[in-house]
Amino acid sequence: MRILHLYKTHLPDTYGGIPQFIDQLARGVARRGHTVDVLFPSRQRPLHASKLANYTSHPVPLHLELASTSISLSVFKKFKELAGQADIIHYHFPWPLMDLVHLTALTSKPSIVTYHSDVVRQRVGLWLYRPLMKRFLDSVDRVVATSPNYCATSETLRNYASKTRSIPIGVDQSTYPQPAAHVVEKWRARVGDQFFLFVGGLRYYKGLHILLEAVKGTDIPVVIVGTGPVERRLHEQAKRYDLSNVKLLGEVSDEDKAALLTLCNAFVFPSHLRSEAFGISLLEGAMYGKPMISAEIGTGTSFVNIDRQTGLVVPPSDANALRGAMTYLAENPLAGKRMGQNARRRYETLFTADLMVQRYLDLYHEMLCERNEGEGRAQA
Repeated sequence: MRILHLYKTHLPDTYGGIPQFIDQLARGVARRGHTVDVLFPSRQRPLHASKLANYTSHPVPLHLELASTSISLSVFKKFKELAGQADIIHYHFPWPLMDLVHLTALTSKPSIVTYHSDVVRQRVGLWLYRPLMKRFLDSVDRVVATSPNYCATSETLRNYASKTRSIPIGVDQSTYPQPAAHVVEKWRARVGDQFFLFVGGLRYYKGLHILLEAVKGTDIPVVIVGTGPVERRLHEQAKRYDLSNVKLLGEVSDEDKAALLTLCNAFVFPSHLRSEAFGISLLEGAMYGKPMISAEIGTGTSFVNIDRQTGLVVPPSDANALRGAMTYLAENPLAGKRMGQNARRRYETLFTADLMVQRYLDLYHEMLCERNEGEGRAQA
C-alpha cells in the first residue's frame, strides 16, 4: 500500500505539532512495510526529494504565506504526479490551498482527512472559505478527529458524524533520545528538579501570558522551552514582572528537552483557546510520567489530561486557578506522583504510536475494501 500525505509544512521547516504527528505516523506505517510520501511547500533551498527516516519527503517551493496559509503553485502539479502512484490520499486540515488541490486534481483515489482543528482565529476568512471547506469535506471518504472531545464540541464535525472516526494522536518514546547523565546534571545545576515545564511553540493561543501572570509574586519555578511569534512579548512581560523564577530557554536540542522532561516536577500547559486542538507536548508530559496542568477548552487537552486523575484541569484564562493548581502540586508531592503514574498508564493504554498507526492502517484497509467492493458492483 502507498500513502500520500499533504500538508502546508513539514520537517525540518517546522517542528510543530502536526508535522510531528505526520512524521510519527509516516514512520510507523513505513515500518509496517508500506510506502509513504509526504508532500509540502518548503522555504528551504535547494529542493529535492529525500528520505526522512524510512519515508520520502517531497518539498515544493513555497511562494507566499498569507494569513497563516502557505501558497505554492508547484504543489498542484506534484500532487497529481504523486497521487497517481498512491493507493490512499491523506490530507491534514486546515489548509485552504489543500482543498483546491484536491478538488482540481479530480483524483478518484480513496481520501482521508485528519481534522486537526477548527478554523478559529480568521473569522472573516472563514466566512469566505466556508463554501470551499464544505465542498472539500463533503468529497473526502473519511474524516478523523484526534479526540472524542473534539468530535463533541466542533460544529463543523457534527455535519460529518457518519464518516468521522476518532483516532488519538500517539508518540513513540523510542524516537526520543535517552539523555546522558552529564546532560541531566547540567540542567539540574541550572534549573533544579522542582520546576514546572512548558514545551511548545510560543503562540497566541498557548496562554503563556496567563502562566506568567499566575507566578507573578511567587517563588514557583517555571521553565519555558520553545520559540514563536510571542517570544519577545513574553520576555518583556517577564522583565516587567521581575520574574527571576521563570526561565525562557528558547529552542533546545532533543536531548536537552528529554533531560528537562526527566527532571521537571510537573508539566504545565495553559492553552486557553480552541486553536489548541490536542497538544502533543502535553502528551509528552504523560509519556514521561509527569502530573499535568491544563485548561478546559473542550478539545483533546482534556482527553489527555483527566482532572484529579492524571493532573489538574483549570478554567481557561484564569491565572488564580492556575496558580492554585501549581501550588497544590508543589505542596503535595505524593498526590503529584500518583497523578504522574496514572498519566503514564494512560499514555501506554491510549497514546502510543503503535496503537495510532494500527488504527490508521485499519482505516486505510477499510477504505480500500469499500472502494474495491464498489468497483466490483459497478462491473457486475
